[in-house]
Amino acid sequence: MSTLDAGDSRDFEGQLIGPDDSAYEEARQVYNAMIDRRPALVARCAGAEDVAKVVDFAREREVLLAVRGGGHNGAGLGTCDGGAVIDLSGLKQIEVDPSARTVRVGGGCTWGEVDAATGEHGLATPSGIISTTGVGGLTLGGGMGHLSRKCGLTIDNLLEADVVLASGERVRAAADENPDLFWAIRGGGGNFGVVTSFLFRLHEVGTVIGGPTFWDIDQSAEVLSAYREFLPAAPRELNGFFAYTTVPPAPPFPEPLHMRKVCGIVWCYVGGEEEAAAAMAPLLDAVPEPLMHGVQPMPHAALQTAFDALYPKGDQWYWRADFVNEIPDEAVAAHAKHGPEMPSMQSTMHLYPIDGAAHEVSNTDTPWAYRDAKWGSVFAGVDPDPANAGAIRSWSVDYFDALHPYSAGGAYVNMMMDEGQERVRASYGGNYERLAKIKAEYDPDNLFRVNQNIEPQA
Repeated sequence: MSTLDAGDSRDFEGQLIGPDDSAYEEARQVYNAMIDRRPALVARCAGAEDVAKVVDFAREREVLLAVRGGGHNGAGLGTCDGGAVIDLSGLKQIEVDPSARTVRVGGGCTWGEVDAATGEHGLATPSGIISTTGVGGLTLGGGMGHLSRKCGLTIDNLLEADVVLASGERVRAAADENPDLFWAIRGGGGNFGVVTSFLFRLHEVGTVIGGPTFWDIDQSAEVLSAYREFLPAAPRELNGFFAYTTVPPAPPFPEPLHMRKVCGIVWCYVGGEEEAAAAMAPLLDAVPEPLMHGVQPMPHAALQTAFDALYPKGDQWYWRADFVNEIPDEAVAAHAKHGPEMPSMQSTMHLYPIDGAAHEVSNTDTPWAYRDAKWGSVFAGVDPDPANAGAIRSWSVDYFDALHPYSAGGAYVNMMMDEGQERVRASYGGNYERLAKIKAEYDPDNLFRVNQNIEPQA
């Protein structure tokens, strides 16, 4: 199955890679090295026509089909065993329109590539926190990050998309064309087709005031207790996610802090230094003096790359996630117990704020059903050594189990592992039935099922 039908193969402009090809080992790899799958075909597409050919091939031959943009999905949903992988990494076009404040982005771009292009004009759109993340996966699952409170989720800034359907048809999805499809792809994942191009709204985001503040890990309960009250009331120009982490043994961190377990807040303020200091002051005044306050002006694109070196491709990853409405004292105590037990330097817990502008959209305006949640939590066990896979998994699961009773019920689908259909249903809440109905219209045979799958309504 390493080639398409003879006619399609001749017309295929990209690269077809099978198990016997020298490029296969590199081509089959995804970001999470815990995922070790062997597809029969990796189709590196050069454009939407190539994508349609592979879709037709998989549909007509009943071949398992996966779609990969940046390959960051923790559960490895950008690949499969024995099937075909549509690799979008060749779709790299980026067209910035500064006057319209929009950017058109190919489905294979990473956010670092987009941030660099839009940053030249002092513009940006919400785009996660790691620049090597693919545009497609992050967007289709919702997209939260440094700009969520100021500018909303990534899906709130999606204006239109070009989609290859399960039928092989290429369509435009926007508010004025295929509106049900447009609704579904703004949070419904890769269930409805392959998006080959996105059009995003841009915002004025030039220099931001960003960086981490670290406290002794024994002070984490006190800091988190203050943070839970402070952040929702803070100006929406200020974003700050709470974290348990280990200080990396490298600049710009002071050598006495290297490899020290800490709690912290990673800040992003859209505005000037004086305004940023004033916005952070109520929290900083309410807690002990930090070990380090590393906040400074920087381009938004630079803040987006801050975690790239810490989290390269090829590490072992296991994570769990939840939406959170409130952080009661019992949850603070559970964090203070499990957070410091991080089993490796790269393992971490993040609490991402998702209020502010993200709350201006209702639970039914997009598939993201938890617009009233204030945070998205993630418990990420990470280590380069496969021998530690069990330890990082156990820590993530135990931490999740301890905090889940205080959650809103569902999770950010981009941060879920393979956790079963009920977990998918819970994460879409009251929007699941509408999604299943749209799925039945656009993909009745569930061709696109290597994802957090929405089963077509019978």
